[in-house]
Order: sequence, then structure tokens, then C-alpha cells
Amino acid sequence: MISLLEAQGRVLLLTGAAGGIGTVVAAMYRDAGGTVAGLDLAAGAGILVCDVTDEGAVASAVAEVLRVHGRIDDVVHCAGIVGAGKLADMALADWHLVMDANLTSGFLLARETAAALANSRGRLVFLSSTNGRNGGTALSGAAYACAKAALINLTRYLAKEWAGTVRVNCVAPGPVDTAMLDRLGPHGRPALARAMLTGTLATPEDVAGAVGFLLSDNARAMTGVVLNPSGGMVLD
Repeated sequence: MISLLEAQGRVLLLTGAAGGIGTVVAAMYRDAGGTVAGLDLAAGAGILVCDVTDEGAVASAVAEVLRVHGRIDDVVHCAGIVGAGKLADMALADWHLVMDANLTSGFLLARETAAALANSRGRLVFLSSTNGRNGGTALSGAAYACAKAALINLTRYLAKEWAGTVRVNCVAPGPVDTAMLDRLGPHGRPALARAMLTGTLATPEDVAGAVGFLLSDNARAMTGVVLNPSGGMVLD
């Protein structure tokens, strides 16, 4: 993958680091010369095990990254889970689970890294979804659509609050060819691909490329922006 990113001497804090998109973002950043501190529920090389919905756990993880690396220049929030089903069938516990994993985690991450990002005049990128732009469907559920829409507005809010110190942007992909689509069964992926104007699903590399652009100096005039690698599912 060709990247516009130059990350020599920079440190990325990445949530969802063990996931399909997170692993590619991490590799891209390292290839660009940067250091990656990953957070995930799953253990792995260079990953701190962290429940990003837990206030204390996020604060401790950020403090540990700063202790080890001395700085945080970039933050990418890839952590999240998908829901499913109609609103009338959703338990309150499931609503909170999906909202917390996608949205509350983003709030906690932004709050805990705010000072470090201001010090480095850094960059923050949230991962939203077309579900947050077009209302979503029962395929991913109401809580997922609402959480991803709220991440878009959190992006816009922080772009204004942190203006002049931190650039805050968002990537809102359509269906991405990762393990998250396994729930659709053998015919689900081809059906989704046929629904795209491009005729293909986005890959993790496609999404990572958008993230890398927003982290790069090529996007220095951009803040509060939502990039749309949706294969035409959403037309801006």
C-alpha cells in the first residue's frame, strides 16, 4: 500500500489494534517510520490489553503510553462492535453495550489524550460508518447507527473546541471486507459487493489509506472532515 504519511519520530495510540482495520493501520504507521502503541481486548505484540469502555482502564493505558514513549502525536479510534436486529427486539443492556463500545470509548479516548495531543499539535481520527450517515438498517441495528452518527458529530465538535492545536477528522467507510462480515453467511459478502457502485467491498487497506491521509501533512488544511470510502453507498 502506498501511503502519503511520514511518521518518523511520531507515536500513534491506536484502539482496536488487533482488528482487521487496526492491524493494517498499525502496519502502515510503522512502515512510515512511526511507533504504534495499540489498545485492544485481545493480547498481541505491541498491544496493551484494555477495555476502552472502562474509564479507569483508558486513563491507565494512556498514562502508560506516555510513560514508555513520552509523547502521543496521533490517535486513531478503530475499536467498536456491531449490533443487529429491530429496535423493538433490543434489550437495554445490548443498547448500552454497542453504544459504549463505539461511542463512549471515543469520548474517553479523546478526553484522556487531549493534553498530550495539544502538546504535540497532533491529530485524532475516528472510525465511523455509512450507518452513521444514512440511518443504517436492522442488519447492524439502531444502537450502531446512532453511535456512529454521534462519532461524526463528536468529530465536528472537537474540531471546533481544539481548533488551532489538534486536527480532528473521521473516516466513514461502507462495508469493509473483514471478519465483522462473517455474520452475513456465504452469500452476504457478494450481495453487499453488488450493492456498491464500485462493485467491490472496501478493504482494510482502503480504510487505512484514508486514515493515513488524514494523519499526514497533506491533510493539514482539513479538520472536522468526514471521508467517505463507501464504494458509492453514500454519495456526498
